[in-house]
Amino acid sequence: MANQQPASTPLMSHRQILFVIFGLMAGMFLSALDQTVVGTAIRTIGDDLHGLSQQAWVTTAYLIVSTISTPIYGKLSDIWGRRPLFIAAIVIFIVGSLLASFSTSMLELAAFRAIQGLGAGGLMSMPLAIMGDMLAPRERAKYQGYFLAVFGISSLIGPLVGGLFAGADEILFIAGWRWVFLINVPIGIAALAIVMRFLHLPKQEHDRVRIDWWGATFVVVGLVPLLLVAEEGRDWGWSSPIAIACYVVGGLGVLAFVIVESRMGDDALIPLKLFRSSTFSMATVIGVFVGFGMFGAMMTIPLFLQLVFGATPTESGLQMLPMILGMMAASIGSGQIIARTGRYRMFPILGTLFLAGGFLVLTFIRYDSTYWYMAGAMLLIGLGLGQLMQTLTIASQNSVGLRDMGVATSASTFFRQIGGTLGTAVLLSLLFTVMPQNITGSLSDEATLSDALDAALDPAVATAPENAQIMETIYSPIVEPITANLPPQVDLSDEAQRAQVVEQALPQIEEAFGGEGSAEASVGGDALDDTSFLTGADPRLTKPFLVGFTESAVAVYRVALIVVLIAFLLSLFFRTPPLRAKSAMQEAADERAAAAASSRGGASDGEPTDTGVIATLAAEEVGALVQPGADTASHRVHDEPPATGRRAKGDDG
Repeated sequence: MANQQPASTPLMSHRQILFVIFGLMAGMFLSALDQTVVGTAIRTIGDDLHGLSQQAWVTTAYLIVSTISTPIYGKLSDIWGRRPLFIAAIVIFIVGSLLASFSTSMLELAAFRAIQGLGAGGLMSMPLAIMGDMLAPRERAKYQGYFLAVFGISSLIGPLVGGLFAGADEILFIAGWRWVFLINVPIGIAALAIVMRFLHLPKQEHDRVRIDWWGATFVVVGLVPLLLVAEEGRDWGWSSPIAIACYVVGGLGVLAFVIVESRMGDDALIPLKLFRSSTFSMATVIGVFVGFGMFGAMMTIPLFLQLVFGATPTESGLQMLPMILGMMAASIGSGQIIARTGRYRMFPILGTLFLAGGFLVLTFIRYDSTYWYMAGAMLLIGLGLGQLMQTLTIASQNSVGLRDMGVATSASTFFRQIGGTLGTAVLLSLLFTVMPQNITGSLSDEATLSDALDAALDPAVATAPENAQIMETIYSPIVEPITANLPPQVDLSDEAQRAQVVEQALPQIEEAFGGEGSAEASVGGDALDDTSFLTGADPRLTKPFLVGFTESAVAVYRVALIVVLIAFLLSLFFRTPPLRAKSAMQEAADERAAAAASSRGGASDGEPTDTGVIATLAAEEVGALVQPGADTASHRVHDEPPATGRRAKGDDG
């Protein structure tokens, strides 16, 4: 056809794209592995540094700094380029890891973990922004399945590595737990070498550069107090003076941030114009709700596996495999469908529906449910998350141009992390708030209490080594007053006589647990700070705690279910415009090449357009992309033929 526009030559071959993705995956693996390894070993670290009660600060410092730095990385990368910011993030993370390995106290470790978090903010957001630059949205979905594979692998081997290091007294004359951080150094250096060797992207020129320093300042002032009270509010008290001070300072900081961003316009840290797009706004809101439900409730699943099913931290990591496999399968499958059809509206709907289904199944779980029941719920959750994560990011990126690709990607990640932080804080607070009364309620059940009391009064059970800790922590204060008043001739090893003692003592103990007396305080206080007494103990003694924890976890899953259902309803109104056929980088190169050709006179009247000149100019601008020895003869980015000038049909088209 005479009027059909010839397709431009793709900037990167499939081989070059894979090399870049390999470098990005190495950086993300560094951050993802660190989270799972540290989570497994934190208890050992706290014991060795004599500060187990301060371990929350270690997590909080990392989480707050990584969350706040995410939009800063996105904006700076839009100005100075993705590559230098990604390299800086890796270097900062390596330095923080090295410093953390020399910690002598938990507060020192918290400070060094904050440095790690400063690097992690770039490690998690920059790869998604770089993918947005070099791949068209339809192709991006296909490649992003590789990134979820990184999270899956890190989730599997992280607990194994963390358990290995935490369980070793010394490795190469260094305390075992310190290798939890030292292991990041060689991995980080390898990732840095890969990135510096293969990741080369053209810098996008801007007419003027105005850095939003006030916006960066107020995002810190606004979010640090709010995230801090979200993490520590349960210990401080939600209405304590320090919590109220955090609310006030955080609220004023957020207000000042919005005012500054409105005045900075396009140069804002998070340009408010992004929210003029209904697609970006809806994807952001859905991401907050999904993050709230996912991160908060997901924190209880490993706890459930360890406390109720008796799994070790390493075993619980392996038992999470159904969720990981579901996530990877759904991500790769949805990516292939998007790449072939260009349609993606169904995935936020199906994703939130699967996620809600997983939480619905968990609301019916019992303390004596089988692992396979939990595995089915985890599979549904994984299938839901795999369809949601990449789709929401692609929708956000597809709604903006190249200039705002980095800030849109990081903003999407930023708000999802905010939702996850709030979900973790609120739902874990709910878990530990209702747990004491649920445990006490299970002890007030006559059958449960009767079995537990019978076991505690049995000398063979009470003196068994595996029951020593639970007896000392919980049952000795209950049974000692009973045994002290027994006549000498009563033989508690005799089942019939012991049954009579239990029957006589039961009403008084039931009354104590039915009220708000010292029994509830003892169960809900120090007993919940260290649950190691449950390991290997007699099932009759542990049943009240397992029942109480299960009921508390079910309360969390119900709240998560409600939040995810809201996200499902919102997804029904989610508009999904057609995905662009070209990558942002390709569009920019084509525009500059066309402008250059036009400035040179282009083609005269009646003279055919020299598309080869335009393609050559575009290729020259990104010559750094072609690596020595790369297959420069291959110019195909996609597995399918290059797109023509015909507009791709979208879900709303």
